[in-house]
Amino acid sequence: MSDQITEQLRSGRPIVLRGGTVLPMDAGRSILRDTDVLVVDDRIEAVGPALTVPDGTVEIDATGGIVLPGMIDTHRHMWQTAMRGYGADWTLTQYFVFYYLQHGKVFRPQDIYAGNLLSAIEALDAGVTTTVDWSHNNHTTQHADAAVDALEAVPGRFVFAYGNIQAGSWEWTATPEFRDFVERRMHRGDMLGFQLAFDVTGDPAFPERAAFEVARELGANVTTHAGVWGATNDDGIRLMYENGFMTPGTVYVHAATLNDDSYQRIAATGGSVSVATESEQSCGQGYPPTWALRKHGIPVSLSMDTSVWQSGDLFSAMRATLGADRSREHLEAHKTGDTVTHSYLRADQVVEWATRGGAAALGIDHLVGRLTPGLKADVVLIKNDASPVMFPVLNPYGHVTLQAQRGDVHTVLVDGKVVKHDGKLVGIDLAAARAAIEETVGYLQSELGEAAWAAGMNPDVPETKVLDNPYTYTDYRSSSTHGSED
Repeated sequence: MSDQITEQLRSGRPIVLRGGTVLPMDAGRSILRDTDVLVVDDRIEAVGPALTVPDGTVEIDATGGIVLPGMIDTHRHMWQTAMRGYGADWTLTQYFVFYYLQHGKVFRPQDIYAGNLLSAIEALDAGVTTTVDWSHNNHTTQHADAAVDALEAVPGRFVFAYGNIQAGSWEWTATPEFRDFVERRMHRGDMLGFQLAFDVTGDPAFPERAAFEVARELGANVTTHAGVWGATNDDGIRLMYENGFMTPGTVYVHAATLNDDSYQRIAATGGSVSVATESEQSCGQGYPPTWALRKHGIPVSLSMDTSVWQSGDLFSAMRATLGADRSREHLEAHKTGDTVTHSYLRADQVVEWATRGGAAALGIDHLVGRLTPGLKADVVLIKNDASPVMFPVLNPYGHVTLQAQRGDVHTVLVDGKVVKHDGKLVGIDLAAARAAIEETVGYLQSELGEAAWAAGMNPDVPETKVLDNPYTYTDYRSSSTHGSED
Protein backbone atom coordinates (compact mmCIF):
# COMPACT_ATOMS: atom_id res chain seq x y z
CA MET A 1 0.00 0.00 0.00
CA SER A 2 1.57 3.31 -1.07
CA ASP A 3 2.07 6.18 1.34
CA GLN A 4 -0.12 8.32 -0.91
CA ILE A 5 -3.10 5.97 -0.64
CA THR A 6 -2.55 5.64 3.11
CA GLU A 7 -2.66 9.41 3.54
CA GLN A 8 -5.79 9.63 1.39
CA LEU A 9 -7.55 7.05 3.50
CA ARG A 10 -6.61 8.87 6.70
CA SER A 11 -7.51 12.30 5.36
CA GLY A 12 -11.16 12.31 6.36
CA ARG A 13 -12.29 12.50 2.73
CA PRO A 14 -15.38 10.54 1.60
CA ILE A 15 -14.70 6.92 0.69
CA VAL A 16 -16.51 4.75 -1.85
CA LEU A 17 -16.14 0.98 -2.19
CA ARG A 18 -16.82 0.36 -5.87
CA GLY A 19 -18.44 -2.58 -7.62
CA GLY A 20 -18.55 -5.19 -4.90
CA THR A 21 -21.14 -7.78 -3.99
CA VAL A 22 -22.90 -6.08 -1.10
CA LEU A 23 -24.65 -7.92 1.73
CA PRO A 24 -26.62 -5.10 3.38
CA MET A 25 -28.08 -7.45 6.04
CA ASP A 26 -31.57 -6.08 5.53
CA ALA A 27 -34.65 -8.06 6.56
CA GLY A 28 -34.64 -9.98 3.28
CA ARG A 29 -30.90 -10.80 3.47
CA SER A 30 -30.46 -9.31 0.03
CA ILE A 31 -27.53 -9.77 -2.34
CA LEU A 32 -26.63 -6.64 -4.32
CA ARG A 33 -24.24 -7.34 -7.19
CA ASP A 34 -21.97 -4.68 -8.73
CA THR A 35 -22.91 -2.22 -5.99
CA ASP A 36 -21.13 0.72 -4.40
CA VAL A 37 -21.08 1.84 -0.76
CA LEU A 38 -20.40 5.54 -0.16
CA VAL A 39 -19.14 6.69 3.23
CA VAL A 40 -19.16 10.36 4.23
CA ASP A 41 -17.71 11.30 7.60
CA ASP A 42 -18.80 8.57 10.06
CA ARG A 43 -21.96 7.51 8.19
CA ILE A 44 -23.07 5.42 5.26
CA GLU A 45 -24.26 7.98 2.75
CA ALA A 46 -25.57 5.72 -0.02
CA VAL A 47 -25.68 2.14 -1.29
CA GLY A 48 -26.33 1.48 -4.96
CA PRO A 49 -24.89 0.84 -8.43
CA ALA A 50 -22.57 3.39 -10.08
CA LEU A 51 -23.05 6.03 -7.39
CA THR A 52 -22.22 9.66 -8.08
CA VAL A 53 -19.78 10.72 -5.38
CA PRO A 54 -18.43 14.04 -4.09
CA ASP A 55 -15.25 15.50 -5.55
CA GLY A 56 -12.17 14.20 -3.77
CA THR A 57 -13.76 10.89 -2.77
CA VAL A 58 -11.20 8.10 -2.22
CA GLU A 59 -12.11 5.03 -4.27
CA ILE A 60 -11.51 1.46 -3.14
CA ASP A 61 -11.94 -1.20 -5.81
CA ALA A 62 -14.27 -3.84 -4.37
CA THR A 63 -14.68 -5.73 -7.66
CA GLY A 64 -14.71 -9.46 -7.01
CA GLY A 65 -15.10 -8.88 -3.29
CA ILE A 66 -17.90 -9.03 -0.72
CA VAL A 67 -18.90 -5.98 1.31
CA LEU A 68 -20.79 -6.52 4.57
CA PRO A 69 -21.32 -4.76 7.89
CA GLY A 70 -18.57 -5.01 10.46
CA MET A 71 -18.89 -8.20 12.49
CA ILE A 72 -19.82 -8.10 16.18
CA ASP A 73 -18.49 -10.36 18.96
CA THR A 74 -20.78 -10.29 22.00
CA HIS A 75 -18.51 -12.12 24.48
CA ARG A 76 -14.72 -12.15 24.51
CA HIS A 77 -12.42 -12.33 27.56
CA MET A 78 -9.96 -9.98 25.95
CA TRP A 79 -7.44 -9.93 28.79
CA GLN A 80 -6.66 -13.60 28.21
CA THR A 81 -5.29 -12.91 24.72
CA ALA A 82 -1.97 -12.30 26.48
CA MET A 83 -1.86 -16.12 26.73
CA ARG A 84 -2.99 -16.90 23.20
CA GLY A 85 -3.24 -20.66 22.56
CA TYR A 86 -1.83 -21.56 25.98
CA GLY A 87 -4.89 -23.58 26.98
CA ALA A 88 -5.35 -25.44 23.71
CA ASP A 89 -5.77 -28.77 25.54
CA TRP A 90 -7.68 -27.49 28.56
CA THR A 91 -11.09 -28.56 29.70
CA LEU A 92 -13.40 -26.01 31.25
CA THR A 93 -12.40 -27.37 34.66
CA GLN A 94 -8.74 -26.69 33.96
CA TYR A 95 -9.65 -23.18 32.80
CA PHE A 96 -11.44 -22.58 36.10
CA VAL A 97 -8.46 -23.91 38.06
CA PHE A 98 -5.95 -21.73 36.22
CA TYR A 99 -7.84 -18.43 36.07
CA TYR A 100 -10.43 -18.53 38.86
CA LEU A 101 -8.58 -20.40 41.58
CA GLN A 102 -4.90 -19.92 40.89
CA HIS A 103 -2.95 -17.93 38.35
CA GLY A 104 -5.56 -15.43 37.20
CA LYS A 105 -5.00 -13.74 40.55
CA VAL A 106 -1.43 -12.73 39.65
CA PHE A 107 -2.40 -10.61 36.65
CA ARG A 108 -1.39 -6.98 37.15
CA PRO A 109 -3.18 -4.02 35.56
CA GLN A 110 -0.47 -3.81 32.88
CA ASP A 111 -1.10 -7.46 32.01
CA ILE A 112 -4.81 -6.76 31.52
CA TYR A 113 -3.79 -3.82 29.33
CA ALA A 114 -1.47 -5.97 27.21
CA GLY A 115 -4.09 -8.66 26.62
CA ASN A 116 -6.81 -6.15 25.81
CA LEU A 117 -4.58 -4.20 23.44
CA LEU A 118 -3.62 -7.26 21.41
CA SER A 119 -7.18 -8.59 21.43
CA ALA A 120 -8.60 -5.27 20.23
CA ILE A 121 -6.13 -5.11 17.35
CA GLU A 122 -6.76 -8.75 16.48
CA ALA A 123 -10.50 -8.11 16.29
CA LEU A 124 -10.12 -5.27 13.77
CA ASP A 125 -7.69 -7.32 11.68
CA ALA A 126 -10.38 -10.02 11.36
CA GLY A 127 -13.20 -7.60 10.46
CA VAL A 128 -14.75 -7.59 13.94
CA THR A 129 -15.59 -3.92 14.40
CA THR A 130 -17.50 -4.22 17.71
CA THR A 131 -16.33 -6.43 20.57
CA VAL A 132 -17.75 -6.98 24.04
CA ASP A 133 -14.85 -7.11 26.47
CA TRP A 134 -16.21 -9.62 29.04
CA SER A 135 -13.66 -8.31 31.52
CA HIS A 136 -13.94 -10.52 34.58
CA ASN A 137 -10.52 -10.22 36.18
CA ASN A 138 -10.91 -6.74 37.62
CA HIS A 139 -9.94 -7.47 41.22
CA THR A 140 -9.15 -3.77 41.51
CA THR A 141 -10.46 -0.77 39.62
CA GLN A 142 -6.88 -0.18 38.49
CA HIS A 143 -7.27 -3.37 36.46
CA ALA A 144 -10.48 -2.00 34.95
CA ASP A 145 -8.82 1.32 34.15
CA ALA A 146 -6.02 -0.52 32.36
CA ALA A 147 -8.56 -2.55 30.36
CA VAL A 148 -10.35 0.60 29.19
CA ASP A 149 -7.06 2.37 28.48
CA ALA A 150 -6.24 -0.40 26.01
CA LEU A 151 -9.65 -0.22 24.34
CA GLU A 152 -9.32 3.53 23.95
CA ALA A 153 -5.89 3.08 22.34
CA VAL A 154 -7.40 1.14 19.42
CA PRO A 155 -9.81 2.65 16.84
CA GLY A 156 -12.52 0.05 17.31
CA ARG A 157 -15.99 -0.03 18.81
CA PHE A 158 -16.20 -1.81 22.17
CA VAL A 159 -18.55 -2.62 25.04
CA PHE A 160 -16.82 -2.88 28.39
CA ALA A 161 -18.51 -5.56 30.50
CA TYR A 162 -17.18 -5.06 34.03
CA GLY A 163 -16.73 -8.19 36.15
CA ASN A 164 -14.64 -9.66 38.95
CA ILE A 165 -14.33 -13.43 39.36
CA GLN A 166 -12.57 -13.03 42.70
CA ALA A 167 -15.54 -11.48 44.55
CA GLY A 168 -19.32 -11.70 44.65
CA SER A 169 -21.10 -9.33 42.30
CA TRP A 170 -23.08 -8.01 45.26
CA GLU A 171 -19.76 -7.05 46.87
CA TRP A 172 -17.81 -5.31 44.12
CA THR A 173 -20.80 -3.43 42.70
CA ALA A 174 -21.36 -1.88 46.15
CA THR A 175 -17.90 -0.34 46.51
CA PRO A 176 -17.25 3.37 46.10
CA GLU A 177 -14.29 2.50 43.88
CA PHE A 178 -16.59 0.82 41.37
CA ARG A 179 -18.99 3.77 41.35
CA ASP A 180 -16.07 6.14 40.86
CA PHE A 181 -14.82 4.07 37.92
CA VAL A 182 -18.21 4.15 36.21
CA GLU A 183 -18.46 7.90 36.67
CA ARG A 184 -14.93 8.50 35.36
CA ARG A 185 -14.73 6.11 32.42
CA MET A 186 -18.08 5.00 31.06
CA HIS A 187 -18.98 8.09 29.03
CA ARG A 188 -17.35 7.65 25.63
CA GLY A 189 -20.52 7.79 23.55
CA ASP A 190 -21.24 5.09 21.00
CA MET A 191 -17.60 3.96 20.74
CA LEU A 192 -17.57 2.46 24.25
CA GLY A 193 -20.66 0.87 25.76
CA PHE A 194 -21.06 -0.55 29.25
CA GLN A 195 -22.46 -3.76 30.73
CA LEU A 196 -22.21 -5.58 34.05
CA ALA A 197 -20.74 -9.07 33.76
CA PHE A 198 -21.51 -11.60 36.47
CA ASP A 199 -22.96 -15.07 36.89
CA VAL A 200 -25.90 -16.37 38.92
CA THR A 201 -25.02 -19.52 40.83
CA GLY A 202 -28.56 -20.58 41.72
CA ASP A 203 -28.19 -19.96 45.44
CA PRO A 204 -31.79 -19.69 46.76
CA ALA A 205 -30.76 -16.63 48.79
CA PHE A 206 -30.15 -14.90 45.44
CA PRO A 207 -27.34 -12.62 46.64
CA GLU A 208 -26.91 -11.41 43.04
CA ARG A 209 -30.09 -9.35 43.52
CA ALA A 210 -27.99 -6.43 44.76
CA ALA A 211 -25.87 -6.43 41.57
CA PHE A 212 -28.98 -6.52 39.38
CA GLU A 213 -30.34 -3.54 41.29
CA VAL A 214 -27.10 -1.64 40.67
CA ALA A 215 -27.34 -2.47 36.97
CA ARG A 216 -30.91 -1.18 36.91
CA GLU A 217 -29.89 2.01 38.72
CA LEU A 218 -27.03 2.61 36.27
CA GLY A 219 -29.14 1.78 33.23
CA ALA A 220 -26.68 -0.97 32.31
CA ASN A 221 -27.55 -4.33 30.81
CA VAL A 222 -26.28 -7.56 32.33
CA THR A 223 -24.33 -10.25 30.49
CA THR A 224 -24.15 -13.59 32.29
CA HIS A 225 -22.75 -17.08 31.72
CA ALA A 226 -25.91 -19.20 31.87
CA GLY A 227 -26.42 -22.89 31.28
CA VAL A 228 -22.76 -23.81 31.79
CA TRP A 229 -22.30 -27.42 32.91
CA GLY A 230 -21.12 -27.63 36.49
CA ALA A 231 -21.35 -23.89 37.13
CA THR A 232 -24.68 -22.24 36.26
CA ASN A 233 -28.03 -23.86 35.60
CA ASP A 234 -31.81 -23.47 35.44
CA ASP A 235 -32.03 -22.37 39.09
CA GLY A 236 -30.22 -19.16 38.20
CA ILE A 237 -32.59 -18.44 35.32
CA ARG A 238 -35.60 -19.14 37.52
CA LEU A 239 -34.34 -16.79 40.24
CA MET A 240 -33.71 -14.02 37.71
CA TYR A 241 -37.21 -14.51 36.29
CA GLU A 242 -39.04 -14.68 39.62
CA ASN A 243 -37.31 -11.52 40.82
CA GLY A 244 -37.98 -9.54 37.66
CA PHE A 245 -34.42 -9.23 36.38
CA MET A 246 -34.77 -10.88 32.97
CA THR A 247 -34.89 -7.99 30.50
CA PRO A 248 -34.68 -7.57 26.70
CA GLY A 249 -31.13 -6.27 27.08
CA THR A 250 -29.85 -9.29 29.01
CA VAL A 251 -27.33 -11.43 27.12
CA TYR A 252 -27.13 -15.08 28.22
CA VAL A 253 -23.74 -16.51 27.26
CA HIS A 254 -23.58 -20.17 26.15
CA ALA A 255 -27.04 -21.21 27.48
CA ALA A 256 -26.01 -24.73 26.51
CA THR A 257 -27.47 -26.87 29.33
CA LEU A 258 -30.84 -25.28 30.03
CA ASN A 259 -34.26 -26.89 30.05
CA ASP A 260 -37.32 -25.82 28.06
CA ASP A 261 -38.64 -23.71 30.95
CA SER A 262 -35.47 -21.62 30.95
CA TYR A 263 -35.49 -21.16 27.20
CA GLN A 264 -39.14 -20.14 27.36
CA ARG A 265 -38.33 -17.57 30.04
CA ILE A 266 -35.54 -16.10 27.92
CA ALA A 267 -37.83 -15.96 24.90
CA ALA A 268 -40.74 -14.45 26.84
CA THR A 269 -38.60 -11.66 28.32
CA GLY A 270 -36.89 -10.74 25.05
CA GLY A 271 -33.35 -11.74 25.96
CA SER A 272 -30.75 -13.10 23.57
CA VAL A 273 -28.04 -15.75 23.66
CA SER A 274 -24.38 -15.33 22.77
CA VAL A 275 -23.28 -18.66 21.31
CA ALA A 276 -19.54 -19.42 21.42
CA THR A 277 -19.66 -22.64 19.42
CA GLU A 278 -15.96 -23.48 19.31
CA SER A 279 -15.71 -23.03 23.06
CA GLU A 280 -18.82 -25.08 23.80
CA GLN A 281 -17.65 -27.88 21.55
CA SER A 282 -14.19 -28.09 23.08
CA CYS A 283 -14.53 -27.04 26.68
CA GLY A 284 -17.69 -28.65 27.98
CA GLN A 285 -20.26 -25.93 28.64
CA GLY A 286 -22.74 -28.08 26.72
CA TYR A 287 -23.70 -28.78 23.12
CA PRO A 288 -23.86 -25.51 21.13
CA PRO A 289 -27.53 -24.61 21.59
CA THR A 290 -28.59 -22.95 18.34
CA TRP A 291 -30.78 -25.95 17.47
CA ALA A 292 -32.72 -25.36 20.72
CA LEU A 293 -32.71 -21.57 20.43
CA ARG A 294 -34.27 -21.79 16.97
CA LYS A 295 -37.09 -23.91 18.37
CA HIS A 296 -37.91 -21.25 20.96
CA GLY A 297 -37.38 -18.24 18.70
CA ILE A 298 -34.57 -16.81 20.83
CA PRO A 299 -32.32 -14.24 19.09
CA VAL A 300 -28.71 -15.34 18.59
CA SER A 301 -25.38 -13.55 18.41
CA LEU A 302 -21.93 -15.08 18.07
CA SER A 303 -18.78 -14.87 20.17
CA MET A 304 -15.29 -16.31 20.42
CA ASP A 305 -15.00 -16.54 24.24
CA THR A 306 -11.20 -16.50 24.68
CA SER A 307 -8.06 -16.75 22.59
CA VAL A 308 -6.46 -18.83 25.33
CA TRP A 309 -8.26 -21.57 23.36
CA GLN A 310 -9.84 -20.38 20.14
CA SER A 311 -8.94 -17.98 17.36
CA GLY A 312 -10.20 -14.42 17.61
CA ASP A 313 -12.23 -14.18 14.42
CA LEU A 314 -15.87 -14.78 13.61
CA PHE A 315 -15.24 -16.66 10.38
CA SER A 316 -14.35 -19.72 12.43
CA ALA A 317 -17.30 -19.02 14.72
CA MET A 318 -19.73 -18.95 11.79
CA ARG A 319 -18.24 -22.10 10.31
CA ALA A 320 -18.36 -24.00 13.58
CA THR A 321 -21.89 -22.83 14.37
CA LEU A 322 -23.29 -23.91 11.03
CA GLY A 323 -21.57 -27.29 11.36
CA ALA A 324 -22.67 -27.92 14.96
CA ASP A 325 -26.30 -27.01 14.27
CA ARG A 326 -26.47 -29.25 11.22
CA SER A 327 -24.70 -32.07 13.03
CA ARG A 328 -27.28 -31.95 15.82
CA GLU A 329 -30.13 -31.88 13.29
CA HIS A 330 -28.80 -35.02 11.63
CA LEU A 331 -28.16 -36.80 14.94
CA GLU A 332 -31.67 -36.05 16.22
CA ALA A 333 -33.14 -37.37 12.97
CA HIS A 334 -31.02 -40.51 13.07
CA LYS A 335 -32.33 -41.35 16.54
CA THR A 336 -35.77 -41.91 15.04
CA GLY A 337 -34.58 -43.49 11.82
CA ASP A 338 -35.18 -40.35 9.77
CA THR A 339 -33.00 -38.56 7.22
CA VAL A 340 -32.55 -34.81 6.96
CA THR A 341 -33.09 -33.91 3.32
CA HIS A 342 -33.04 -30.10 3.70
CA SER A 343 -30.89 -28.12 6.14
CA TYR A 344 -32.91 -25.82 8.35
CA LEU A 345 -30.09 -23.42 9.29
CA ARG A 346 -28.77 -21.52 6.28
CA ALA A 347 -25.55 -19.63 5.73
CA ASP A 348 -27.27 -16.26 5.40
CA GLN A 349 -28.78 -16.64 8.87
CA VAL A 350 -25.39 -17.32 10.42
CA VAL A 351 -23.91 -14.23 8.74
CA GLU A 352 -26.83 -12.29 10.18
CA TRP A 353 -26.01 -13.60 13.68
CA ALA A 354 -22.41 -12.37 13.22
CA THR A 355 -23.52 -8.87 12.22
CA ARG A 356 -27.05 -7.64 12.71
CA GLY A 357 -27.72 -10.20 15.45
CA GLY A 358 -24.85 -8.88 17.54
CA ALA A 359 -26.04 -5.30 17.08
CA ALA A 360 -29.55 -6.25 18.22
CA ALA A 361 -28.22 -8.11 21.26
CA LEU A 362 -26.28 -5.03 22.34
CA GLY A 363 -29.10 -2.61 21.61
CA ILE A 364 -27.07 -0.76 18.97
CA ASP A 365 -28.89 -1.94 15.84
CA HIS A 366 -29.94 1.67 15.26
CA LEU A 367 -26.22 2.44 14.80
CA VAL A 368 -24.51 -0.57 13.22
CA GLY A 369 -25.09 -4.10 11.94
CA ARG A 370 -26.53 -3.15 8.54
CA LEU A 371 -25.33 -1.29 5.45
CA THR A 372 -28.11 1.26 5.42
CA PRO A 373 -27.80 4.99 4.65
CA GLY A 374 -27.67 6.98 7.87
CA LEU A 375 -26.12 4.23 9.99
CA LYS A 376 -22.56 4.33 11.26
CA ALA A 377 -19.97 3.26 8.70
CA ASP A 378 -18.63 0.03 10.19
CA VAL A 379 -17.86 -1.77 6.94
CA VAL A 380 -15.79 -4.80 5.90
CA LEU A 381 -14.53 -5.70 2.42
CA ILE A 382 -13.57 -9.34 1.91
CA LYS A 383 -11.30 -9.52 -1.10
CA ASN A 384 -8.03 -11.28 -1.85
CA ASP A 385 -6.91 -11.28 -5.46
CA ALA A 386 -3.86 -13.36 -4.52
CA SER A 387 -5.97 -16.22 -3.15
CA PRO A 388 -7.50 -19.05 -5.20
CA VAL A 389 -10.19 -19.30 -2.52
CA MET A 390 -11.73 -15.93 -3.40
CA PHE A 391 -13.13 -16.91 -6.81
CA PRO A 392 -15.66 -17.70 -8.03
CA VAL A 393 -18.05 -16.00 -5.58
CA LEU A 394 -21.30 -17.73 -6.47
CA ASN A 395 -23.12 -17.85 -3.13
CA PRO A 396 -21.85 -14.83 -1.18
CA TYR A 397 -23.36 -15.86 2.17
CA GLY A 398 -21.95 -19.35 1.79
CA HIS A 399 -18.61 -17.87 0.81
CA VAL A 400 -18.42 -15.73 3.94
CA THR A 401 -19.46 -18.60 6.19
CA LEU A 402 -17.53 -21.54 4.76
CA GLN A 403 -14.77 -20.19 2.50
CA ALA A 404 -13.40 -16.84 3.69
CA GLN A 405 -10.94 -16.30 6.52
CA ARG A 406 -9.18 -13.44 8.29
CA GLY A 407 -6.47 -13.28 5.62
CA ASP A 408 -9.16 -12.32 3.10
CA VAL A 409 -10.18 -9.21 5.04
CA HIS A 410 -9.01 -6.50 2.66
CA THR A 411 -10.48 -3.30 4.14
CA VAL A 412 -12.12 -2.44 7.46
CA LEU A 413 -13.82 0.83 8.37
CA VAL A 414 -14.94 1.72 11.89
CA ASP A 415 -16.98 4.85 12.40
CA GLY A 416 -16.05 5.89 8.87
CA LYS A 417 -12.29 5.59 9.45
CA VAL A 418 -10.14 3.05 7.62
CA VAL A 419 -8.32 0.83 10.12
CA LYS A 420 -7.21 -1.83 7.64
CA HIS A 421 -6.61 -1.63 3.90
CA ASP A 422 -5.10 -3.97 1.33
CA GLY A 423 -4.71 -6.57 4.06
CA LYS A 424 -2.65 -4.34 6.34
CA LEU A 425 -3.56 -2.49 9.52
CA VAL A 426 -3.61 1.30 9.24
CA GLY A 427 -2.47 3.63 12.03
CA ILE A 428 -2.01 0.84 14.58
CA ASP A 429 1.23 0.30 16.50
CA LEU A 430 1.62 -3.47 16.39
CA ALA A 431 5.17 -3.24 17.68
CA ALA A 432 3.96 -1.60 20.89
CA ALA A 433 1.42 -4.38 21.39
CA ARG A 434 4.13 -7.00 20.84
CA ALA A 435 6.39 -5.34 23.41
CA ALA A 436 3.58 -5.19 25.99
CA ILE A 437 2.73 -8.86 25.46
CA GLU A 438 6.37 -9.96 25.68
CA GLU A 439 6.71 -8.16 29.01
CA THR A 440 3.54 -9.78 30.36
CA VAL A 441 4.48 -13.28 29.21
CA GLY A 442 7.93 -12.86 30.77
CA TYR A 443 6.35 -11.74 34.04
CA LEU A 444 3.87 -14.62 34.12
CA GLN A 445 6.57 -17.19 33.39
CA SER A 446 8.70 -15.75 36.17
CA GLU A 447 5.81 -15.50 38.64
CA LEU A 448 4.60 -19.05 38.05
CA GLY A 449 8.04 -20.62 37.61
CA GLU A 450 9.19 -22.63 34.62
CA ALA A 451 7.77 -25.94 35.82
CA ALA A 452 4.30 -24.55 36.61
CA TRP A 453 4.23 -22.56 33.39
CA ALA A 454 4.98 -25.68 31.33
CA ALA A 455 2.59 -27.86 33.35
CA GLY A 456 -0.20 -25.32 32.93
CA MET A 457 -0.42 -26.10 29.24
CA ASN A 458 -1.40 -29.68 30.04
CA PRO A 459 -2.39 -29.69 33.70
CA ASP A 460 -3.64 -32.41 35.96
CA VAL A 461 -6.90 -31.63 37.75
CA PRO A 462 -5.99 -31.00 41.40
CA GLU A 463 -8.02 -32.04 44.40
CA THR A 464 -10.37 -29.10 44.50
CA LYS A 465 -14.04 -28.17 44.67
CA VAL A 466 -13.79 -26.53 41.25
CA LEU A 467 -15.72 -29.43 39.70
CA ASP A 468 -18.58 -28.41 41.94
CA ASN A 469 -18.28 -24.66 42.09
CA PRO A 470 -15.63 -22.43 40.45
CA TYR A 471 -16.90 -19.34 42.25
CA THR A 472 -14.54 -18.95 45.19
CA TYR A 473 -16.56 -16.12 46.70
CA THR A 474 -19.43 -18.41 47.75
CA ASP A 475 -19.82 -21.78 49.49
CA TYR A 476 -23.12 -22.52 47.74
CA ARG A 477 -23.38 -26.01 46.24
CA SER A 478 -26.03 -27.14 43.78
CA SER A 479 -27.51 -30.63 43.70
CA SER A 480 -27.15 -30.57 39.90
CA THR A 481 -23.36 -30.15 39.92
CA HIS A 482 -20.48 -32.43 40.77
CA GLY A 483 -19.51 -33.22 44.34
CA SER A 484 -22.49 -31.57 46.02
CA GLU A 485 -22.87 -34.40 48.51
CA ASP A 486 -19.24 -34.24 49.68
